[in-house]
Amino acid sequence: MLSVSVFGYADRMMDIMQGYNAKTMSQAEMDSVLEGENEKVKSERYRLEYTNEVKLFRHSFFADYYLYDTQKHDTIWLTDVPVRDAVMSPNGKYVVYAKADNNLYIYKVDFKTEVAVITDENTEIFNGISDWLYEEEFGITCLFAFSPDNKQLAFVRLDETEVPTFSWQTFLGEEAEGEEAKGVLLYPELHSLRYPKAGAANAKASVCVYDIHYKTIRQMQLPEHMDGYLPRITWTPLSKPTKKDEQPTSDLVILHLNRDQNRMDVLKGNPKSTVCHPLYKEESNKYFVNYELFDQWQWLSDGRVVVVSEKGGYTQAYMYSSQGIEQRVLTPEERDITKVYGYDEKAQVLYYQAANTPMTRQAYAVNVKKNTTTQLTKGDGTHDLYFAKDFTRYIHCYHSIEKPHTYTLCEVKGERVEVKGTVLSNDSVLQAWQALGVNEKEFFTITTERGDVLNAWRILPKDFDATKKYPVVMLQYSGPTSQRVLNNWRKRFGYALADAGYLVVNVDGRGTGARGRAWRNATYMQLGVKEAEDQISAAQYLQSLPYVDGDRIAICGWSYGGYQALMCLSKQGEKREARGRDVFKCGIAIAPVTNWRLYDSAYTERFMRRPQVNEFGYEGTDLMQMVGDLTGKLLIVHGLADDNVHAQNTLLYTDALVKAGKQFEMQLYVDDNHSIRKPHNNEHLHHRIMLFLQNNL
Repeated sequence: MLSVSVFGYADRMMDIMQGYNAKTMSQAEMDSVLEGENEKVKSERYRLEYTNEVKLFRHSFFADYYLYDTQKHDTIWLTDVPVRDAVMSPNGKYVVYAKADNNLYIYKVDFKTEVAVITDENTEIFNGISDWLYEEEFGITCLFAFSPDNKQLAFVRLDETEVPTFSWQTFLGEEAEGEEAKGVLLYPELHSLRYPKAGAANAKASVCVYDIHYKTIRQMQLPEHMDGYLPRITWTPLSKPTKKDEQPTSDLVILHLNRDQNRMDVLKGNPKSTVCHPLYKEESNKYFVNYELFDQWQWLSDGRVVVVSEKGGYTQAYMYSSQGIEQRVLTPEERDITKVYGYDEKAQVLYYQAANTPMTRQAYAVNVKKNTTTQLTKGDGTHDLYFAKDFTRYIHCYHSIEKPHTYTLCEVKGERVEVKGTVLSNDSVLQAWQALGVNEKEFFTITTERGDVLNAWRILPKDFDATKKYPVVMLQYSGPTSQRVLNNWRKRFGYALADAGYLVVNVDGRGTGARGRAWRNATYMQLGVKEAEDQISAAQYLQSLPYVDGDRIAICGWSYGGYQALMCLSKQGEKREARGRDVFKCGIAIAPVTNWRLYDSAYTERFMRRPQVNEFGYEGTDLMQMVGDLTGKLLIVHGLADDNVHAQNTLLYTDALVKAGKQFEMQLYVDDNHSIRKPHNNEHLHHRIMLFLQNNL
């Protein structure tokens, strides 16, 4: 047992956990550098701003929005009520937003008037804005888009009427005014949310187009079989007229995913006729289709499209014709593209970021005309670029485990790049971090019994002595397509654990990102099983090291990582006879899923399909059926107001543990969510973790 005093160590622990607070540049700040602040102000009469933000779901919020007049230095309030997802049209003449009734409204800037786009009385219908599921699992809050000519507004309509409702209670009152203390509710408040769990009914989705001048709405005609998800809509650039009196046009682009998310259709629609034609289709019987890559597609003015897909085994870029015919692969290298910066049509150059190794990120340029690829950045770590609209300049952001974010302005001069100077260095952050005197991450690999090579990092304990043996804390997330073993500036709780005397290790197993499609999808249809095998194999390897106390290894995780921690504690006994001992002495599971039938449809079915078609996968990953196999000491933690992974998961699982006669420790946080972000709760949680490890490892 380590001798560190948990509560006496609090200040030191908190100082270490603040070490990751490097200053980063916002998009607005970078735009000011790239385009020039004076030019920006002149070109924008009004700037859209907001205040009094009130959170709705994880990303969405209501706020008081206003327009700031850059010429008169005056403020124009849009409404007298809070609204969400306000967006200005490309020409700056309109602002569209949603109110609490889930309907869209347009504010006409020149006339200072408001017009309702649609007036559904049913608040279970979300017009142009995401519901909880779309926001959480498709990473989007705004489901509307102005046409390039500012004449039409396309939006997705989500009807949640048939989606089942999940409810939970809160027990504390709101913050009281004046000197009154926070009250306690004699009768807890009930909160409800339309939340489709795996296999349950989803929202019905459709696409509509609003004509701003004529104030009419047309519904786009989608094929009958397309009754799944509509997570993205956009417009193609305005066409270049070929005849004298011909007006430029733009097509509406609609992304459709089927329910199992193993088929993706991209449609081009005529907003006037409402007819949609297929442009691109991707389908797999072995994997899910990664819809997120659609965000990286580049729509060119001549109708061509740069398509980003992992259909070839790696995430690569392809050039497609306006009719959806593949012309050539632009990035044939066997490495995953992680971001597309854009396509310079004048120079015919595609700029992108890729994982040249799973742990690093480099920036590249493909000259499509010459068919050549140039690596723009050098040095291990994470390189990211932010381009000006005309691709003549970019800001280069670099960071690594040893260096916080540094921003450098660069100019593109043909095929040559000229460095103009540093915009932001974060030298003071580096000095403050180094002054803490903590050990830095070290990368290494682990080869499993199967022969798989797993990437990992470790942080040696404070005052490390190779002749001594140390307890190990394995931190992991392990969720599909995720990565935790990366060469970037990420200073988190693991450093505090190492400073307290633990050897801290993180291992990326099968299912994680940047190693090709086959590796990413290795866990498909049976989440958690192969990931647990890899974490157990990694722990076995650690047991063989001379400076590791093999009887004192802990596994910890949050959310999917919490689920994985429980899987490891439940699976480790399967080879006990051959191994002679378990590998994990204890584990910590924070906000875990415990049965995939309890989690939301879009995420779960993406990787598991529906319970109706994958009963074996769901049964084989149900932790409640494994409580008899649980070994080691357990601390399980949950926020009771978690709208993402419901506390239902922990409560049902611990009930099963009790019935099985298993002892454990549990920590619940009243009225806190999935992130357990309330300051007093967050601090208490980190102390709780330290205390549990001190007493049980």
